[in-house]
Amino acid sequence: MEPILKDEFKGISDSIITWYEANKRDLPWRHTRNPYKIWLSEIMLQQTRVEQGLSYYLKFVKNYPQITDLANASEEQVLRDWQGLGYYSRARNLHETAKIIRDNYQGIFPQKYEDIKTLKGVGDYTAAAIASFAFDLPYAVVDGNVFRVLSRIFGIETDISSSGAKKEFTEMAQRLLNNQNPAIHNQAMMEFGALHCTPKKPSCNTCPLNKVCFAKRLNKQDELPVKLKKTKVSNRYFNYLIIRKEASLSLQKRKDKDIWSSLYEFPLIETDEVVSSASIVSVFEEGVVENIKKITETRHILSHQRLYCSFWEVVFRDKNYGDYAYFDIEEIKALPKPVLINNFLLQFYF
Repeated sequence: MEPILKDEFKGISDSIITWYEANKRDLPWRHTRNPYKIWLSEIMLQQTRVEQGLSYYLKFVKNYPQITDLANASEEQVLRDWQGLGYYSRARNLHETAKIIRDNYQGIFPQKYEDIKTLKGVGDYTAAAIASFAFDLPYAVVDGNVFRVLSRIFGIETDISSSGAKKEFTEMAQRLLNNQNPAIHNQAMMEFGALHCTPKKPSCNTCPLNKVCFAKRLNKQDELPVKLKKTKVSNRYFNYLIIRKEASLSLQKRKDKDIWSSLYEFPLIETDEVVSSASIVSVFEEGVVENIKKITETRHILSHQRLYCSFWEVVFRDKNYGDYAYFDIEEIKALPKPVLINNFLLQFYF
């Protein structure tokens, strides 16, 4: 295949933009130039499907209409509103950044790419998206969809998980960028990858670029983009203790730099494998536990971890044993919790 010449780049961008105007989804963040709302949508859609993120976006816009509203909210409130969306560090970064903008930028979202990029939780992609969508600055976005579109059109066979891939793809994306209309160009590239040039079974026969696309002409759609590195998945074994005092349950706040930091869960014993009730009892002093039984067990899948979770109802001989914090049901409903814990509560207590 002959290489694509410089004067053909504009034609590629124009074709994708034309496709976009005819096929784009009607999404609320596409009807605004407000950088706060664009930033919200971009953070929420990191590693999240649009269908799942949409309701959360609408909730946050309603609950926190201005960035200062988000900044002035408690972390617990923000995490509660985020509950179920996963990757909770995004919510903590969102809240922290809102406070930075309130305190350092007088509550006005920064307008320079360099300033946007310094915000917590904002990398090259998100900074380029905000800069172009809100301020029409000429920075090309490169997300998973754009990686795929570029690799197929231009025949880029660099492993996208390799160290030099980001620089190579970003340079190509920047060359292709429509500098007169970077907002529409960037949105078109991402939407084209999401809906048309999909990971499996792309719509090549109706593609406006099938005459110039490297992958189409060489039948390499299933081979591009190249990604050789596989994510290592670890197994973890969680034993949750269901400890009751009258109508209240014991919960604790996760504080370590681990999954679900700052969310509430039942007292936890993590083990190296699935264990018996006797192993759980052995953690406590002899004679402390009056009764123990397994309520249920489940498996919970995260991006890099498989959690094997057992829920143990534990009754102590002394009802005041231990330094446990207790909450009634209404208090528990208001606390931010992992979906795993919330689902258990919905099944057995709510």
